Amino acid sequence: MTIAISEQVPRTVHGFDYTRVVLYGFALALVLLIVLPMSWLVYYAFSSPSGGITLSNFTRLFSESTFIDPLITTFVLATSTSVICCIVAAPMGWLVARTDMPLRRTTRLMVTASFVTPPFLGAIAWELLAAPNSGLINQAYRVLTGAPADDHLFNIYSFAGLTFVIACYTFPYVFVLVANALDRTPGDLEDASSILGGSAWDTARRVTIPLAMPAVLAGALVAFLQAMTLFGSPAILALPAGFHTMTTKIWSLFQYPPKPELAAAAALPLLILTVLLLRAEHMILGRRGYAVLGGKNSDPRIVPLGVLRWPAVLLCFGILLCPVFLPYGALFNAAFSRIASQVISINNFTFHNIYFVFFELSATKLAFYNTFVLGIATATLGTILALVISYLTTRQAVAGHRVLGFLATAPVAIPGIVLGVGLFLSYTRPPFVLYGTLWILLLAFLTLSLPAAYQQMQSAFRSIHPELEDASRILGATRLRALREITAPLLRTSVIATWCFVFVGTIRELSAAIMLFTSETKVISVLIFDLNESGDLAAISVLGIIMLIITFGIVALANRLRIGGGPVRLRNY
Repeated sequence: MTIAISEQVPRTVHGFDYTRVVLYGFALALVLLIVLPMSWLVYYAFSSPSGGITLSNFTRLFSESTFIDPLITTFVLATSTSVICCIVAAPMGWLVARTDMPLRRTTRLMVTASFVTPPFLGAIAWELLAAPNSGLINQAYRVLTGAPADDHLFNIYSFAGLTFVIACYTFPYVFVLVANALDRTPGDLEDASSILGGSAWDTARRVTIPLAMPAVLAGALVAFLQAMTLFGSPAILALPAGFHTMTTKIWSLFQYPPKPELAAAAALPLLILTVLLLRAEHMILGRRGYAVLGGKNSDPRIVPLGVLRWPAVLLCFGILLCPVFLPYGALFNAAFSRIASQVISINNFTFHNIYFVFFELSATKLAFYNTFVLGIATATLGTILALVISYLTTRQAVAGHRVLGFLATAPVAIPGIVLGVGLFLSYTRPPFVLYGTLWILLLAFLTLSLPAAYQQMQSAFRSIHPELEDASRILGATRLRALREITAPLLRTSVIATWCFVFVGTIRELSAAIMLFTSETKVISVLIFDLNESGDLAAISVLGIIMLIITFGIVALANRLRIGGGPVRLRNY
């Protein structure tokens, strides 16, 4: 029986209904969060130092080699990284999701470890491993082969080295998308292909690959965007090698004397390129989409590997050597060695590096305090904001909900360092002078974390039918109360996962923080970057290990909190 719910349902029984005020307040906060810094970016991109409107910034950008070279380098770097990630992660995702390879769960956990490792920390770890002179791998190579002291096997300070390191910490995006897509692919389609005489290759080419192709394309796009917008790894590896990417070039334009007009103009090509790529992906997937139709589907078909089972394990763990085992080993070695570039032994083992970080390094306590305050505040406010905005868009609760959805996802197209520039230009002048406070960092972290949080919450909302909300409103609840007491408890798992994701993203964020910090608002990521410039790799290793322990602890705690929960009960409001 179908019950028609009248639009004239009373919105409240007692007193004034604050629902619209609160919902529109969240919408206004979102508009200010995104539009204000981006407006200042566009304004400065077309401004001259004297204050007039000009196109000279773009003329310089596309005519001087000091700007053209970083543009080309960034494009080649992002393309190379995307291709490498797809070549490595797609087969690995298939092995984990669709074969009887041993240790598949362990492999997924190790990929998660590489995912939560900050790329700039991975770059520093590979400095310890593959610096031409002091790298542990190059030292071992010279000892084993008797090569001259100036010879080396790997040089991490090169374009190839930078591409390799970025790919190490970007391929998990592709892996997760491909593995999840294959997990959801029913095995009866492949069984039908085999029954009709299709070979294993024909089945893969006509069934499995087409079903996984949207995930591969999405992963390639994510990898491209990640490589294009990263700041930490290029700043650590590219600048010593003598070349710039666009993010490091924008950062250099804010060194003395600052050139905010050129920095803003340099940010727009990255934004435009990202928008074009997103549109191209939509057109490709819209033209040829794949969906599974029907009722209950069978479980995914597991492909037996036979004698190749353990070689497949060795292949996966060989890949994981690069983002997990070798870098973590290098950080641990440096943290407990008197000299970071020497292999740890009984003679040079020490706890002094830990003592130095906590008792002699004056900036440590403040950096930890700032990081935790910002992490908790950003995760809490970001999850609440994403929850309300995704409710407004999926339930179409306010006019202009499509605009809100666009604004919530727009920051994904903006490099963190560019957003930092926009926030710097927005909040260093009246009426909102926030520079030098934690508030401006909170705004930056909220903005950067919003797209991922919004996408997760929107996906969760779409899985919940609105009939429970409708029933609660029939009983007299407002939209806001129905959201708080009916829908939000049903979304408990997604809310916790989103909180965890935002917290982890906040404590590892460097790109925006490097533009907005002061001596009193320094966070752990900025402290690590500063220590790298001074060459204190032992202290960096201690801080990096602590950051990883905190990250894994938060993830483990979130997984425990996701277990349990009681039923939602409707009551008369």
